[in-house]
Amino acid sequence: MKTTLYTATELAKTLGVSARTLRFYESKELISPSRVGNRRIYNHKDSTRMSLILRGKRIGFSLDEIKEFLDLYDANPNQIKQTKHLHFSVEKRIRQLTHQQQDISQTLGELNKIHQETTRY
Repeated sequence: MKTTLYTATELAKTLGVSARTLRFYESKELISPSRVGNRRIYNHKDSTRMSLILRGKRIGFSLDEIKEFLDLYDANPNQIKQTKHLHFSVEKRIRQLTHQQQDISQTLGELNKIHQETTRY
């Protein structure tokens, strides 16, 4: 089986991010590419971790939360603890977003009312 290796530029392009983004997550110790001279070399594990990091950011998890999920996965390959922790974290995030959605809906209602009231002027 051939292992896929990426340069920073290649992995960044694959993931739709910048090489600077990869360096940022490396500085936060979320990924740890190999080095050949001054060049960073990323493997499949780095690519997978970056995909998980980006997904976590998209759904609103903090870097600390994402790091905790990744560390749990590394420490517990059968993923039971990680899966339970992720489950409860996702439930919490759903509650937060639902509350925000309700707030936004209420705010839009108020703004639409003001808009209707002011259109007669």
